[in-house]
Amino acid sequence: LGLSGAVLQGYLRNPLADPGILGVSGGAALGAVSVFYTGLMQVSIAVLPLGGLTGALCAVAVLMGLVGRGGTLVLLLAGAALSSFAAALTALVLNLVPSPYASFEIMHWLMGSLTDRTFTHVWICLPGVVCGTLLMLSAGRALDALTLGEDVAESLGFRLHGLRGIQTRIVLGAALAVGSCVAVSGAIGFVGLVVPHLLRPLTGYQPSRLLVPSFLGGSLLLLLADMVVRLVTVGPELQLGVLTALVGAPVFFARVIMLKRAVP
Repeated sequence: LGLSGAVLQGYLRNPLADPGILGVSGGAALGAVSVFYTGLMQVSIAVLPLGGLTGALCAVAVLMGLVGRGGTLVLLLAGAALSSFAAALTALVLNLVPSPYASFEIMHWLMGSLTDRTFTHVWICLPGVVCGTLLMLSAGRALDALTLGEDVAESLGFRLHGLRGIQTRIVLGAALAVGSCVAVSGAIGFVGLVVPHLLRPLTGYQPSRLLVPSFLGGSLLLLLADMVVRLVTVGPELQLGVLTALVGAPVFFARVIMLKRAVP
């Protein structure tokens, strides 16, 4: 999540970019919710994450088909459209679920958690995470060149067709990694948005230098948040995605205020 946020912010040159902008998280959530709705989760512990992963891969295919040879604007519009459509279909499934208990289970999963996750879930998500991570890390040098715009990137040796290939690597890598994670843990927000902002002052403003620290920083933030929800809460356990949002939103607000003060 942290690595995907850093890569997308660097590529789109947009500090508000995060993994959710691609719509793949919504696709994974829709796949998992569909498993709840059909009752297939009673078959095996692996069916739910596999359903989420299937939804993520379908979202990847649709996103790549929509973007084609388009640039960053097309990517943003396609991701927004896909995210909205997946959210609408998820709401439709929630509306049609006949059992209140099933609705509760769906909402509980959508809030994100690592509770009761096993190594079965790890092996399910590992191939997508590894492939996606390698694809994103391979785009580091290109992200540095794109910081000053496509014209400068081309002058440094990245031809226009090469830049389109870089976009494909970034989109496919982020989609595979994030979709695989969401498929096993549910939706966990703000990690990809906040972590790069916290680490950028420490690593400098060269995008490639931020990638590995964001990868590790996202892991650390998620582990600390999971420790908090397991050890500190009293009564019903606070969901992990809720805590990351509660922590991430104020940090992001503070960042916005700092940027506002820096503008003359």
